[in-house]
Amino acid sequence: MASKMHPETAVIHAGRLREPQGSLVSPIYQSATFVFDDVQTGSARFAGEQSGPIYTRLGNPTVAEFERRMAHLEGADGAVGFASGMAAVSAVLLGLLSSGDHLICNTCLYGCTHSLVSEQLPRFGIEVTQVDFADLEAVRAAIRPSTKMLLLESPVNPHLAVYDLAAVAALAREAQLVSVVDNTFMTPLLQRPKSLGIDIVLHSATKYLNGHGDVIAGVVCADGDTLELLRHRSLKDIGGVLSPHDAWLILRGMKTLALRMERHCLNAQTLAEFLESHPAVTRVYYPGLESHPGHHLLGSQMGAAGGVLALELDADFEQAVAFVNRLKLFSIAVSLGDAESLVQHPASMTHATYQVEDRHRAGIGDTLIRLSAGLENVADLLADLRQALAPLSQSSTLEEAL
Repeated sequence: MASKMHPETAVIHAGRLREPQGSLVSPIYQSATFVFDDVQTGSARFAGEQSGPIYTRLGNPTVAEFERRMAHLEGADGAVGFASGMAAVSAVLLGLLSSGDHLICNTCLYGCTHSLVSEQLPRFGIEVTQVDFADLEAVRAAIRPSTKMLLLESPVNPHLAVYDLAAVAALAREAQLVSVVDNTFMTPLLQRPKSLGIDIVLHSATKYLNGHGDVIAGVVCADGDTLELLRHRSLKDIGGVLSPHDAWLILRGMKTLALRMERHCLNAQTLAEFLESHPAVTRVYYPGLESHPGHHLLGSQMGAAGGVLALELDADFEQAVAFVNRLKLFSIAVSLGDAESLVQHPASMTHATYQVEDRHRAGIGDTLIRLSAGLENVADLLADLRQALAPLSQSSTLEEAL
């Protein structure tokens, strides 16, 4: 019965075990270690001959419930929770790649992921090639005998490019490569990469999964031997462990995920349509707009367009910064997926780690602004954007008059 649950039901019920005291809400197992009845029991658990908790770095009942829920939602054999989204990314790259291996990733990635692949992986003898995944023939041409993995986001942070994940997965299978997709922007309610053939799906659970801006966490969903390797090599030995309390907070947040995503998407669509028609805005990046190159994947790859959008202003760097500073309801913060609407300037914030030429090659201009549409009444958000854009509109009108 559980496997047939709709996603809106699964975010509440999947992976739950009957609580022996009858508590409706799953308890927090806030314990570093667990007691064995005798040495023989402890030995059997360490040997993998008996199930049961040992030590929270190796597994915890509260964390395990979160992992089971995510595995169900993403259609994976299992999942591994981590202390942050970057711990999840690092676990996959450092756990599955070795010295001499070659990674192909997209030209644009979250800023810290970009730093990891461009600065840290080469220190371990792992070669990296960055290619625009919109051109799969260029990806194919970059494959070498030493290539082991394809890594991308879709939609991309921060400019919402969308890639055909089924085509990426087919290319990976053909070349016998591991395909990895960061699904943070979509959540498994809007996009399920594994159903399209992707091997590994990861999330920053900090964002929509938790949804309340009070947790840092990550999760990787995978199958079979990969799952066990990540758990024992990356989690046990490197130690980016998700705390039971944070796992419990995410479980609580996920109960409203379906409702929240509906409102996030509705607000983002309304904001995108308004901004696309505004004279001070030169371009809007949002898959829900017909002008977006990935719009055709709505309904097949993506169930909806998500709650994040980006825009470019008819302005310079200083004017773009001033626009952000004028916003009142959009808090200036570098996360997304919270109840509060957020705004950030990628060139000087999340993607400031890029070299200038790499940033421009990735399509991140000086006037690009990323918005995370929150749960507020959209009329208030529109009013805030109007007042912040007004000086730019007046400036454009004055220039035209002169």
